Amino acid sequence: MNLVPRRTRFIVGLSVLAAAVVSAAAPASASAQLADSRALTLDGVKEIVAAAAAEARANNWGVVIAVVDAGGHLLYLERMDGVQTGSVEVATEKARTAVAFRRPTLAFQEGIAAGNTAMLGIRQALPLEGGVPLMVDGHLVGGIGVSGVTSQQDGVIAAAGVRALEAMAGG
Repeated sequence: MNLVPRRTRFIVGLSVLAAAVVSAAAPASASAQLADSRALTLDGVKEIVAAAAAEARANNWGVVIAVVDAGGHLLYLERMDGVQTGSVEVATEKARTAVAFRRPTLAFQEGIAAGNTAMLGIRQALPLEGGVPLMVDGHLVGGIGVSGVTSQQDGVIAAAGVRALEAMAGG
């Protein structure tokens, strides 16, 4: 003879089933809820900027070099002697554009040159070569922006910084 009422057995069974479903759906550990991420260190940023600055000096170009993190926040800025102050903002915005859109600012410059003037309406996009995203193993870690000479020359300098990051990352 069963002394537990049928309704009580049903509710207990339903509760056990619900608990099992919730347990199965929950992550196995807290680490499953965290993403692996990489971030630039100050020492790493200084190496990137040193490589870019060496390229600029080798060509006798005076520039501003800015590096931002993956959120677009300024990590480091170097303004060479005698460079116009306006290049501080331009270099920083080039780096931020590269991070925000995960592509070199050259893509915007070329798009506009090809007649896609609608790109001019994209907020937070500076369409001048010299901003490049900094990637490690396919993950965005920041951006570098250079300003002070021609846009093409700015791009050459930024590329030197990217090569330094690639060397640090082993690729």
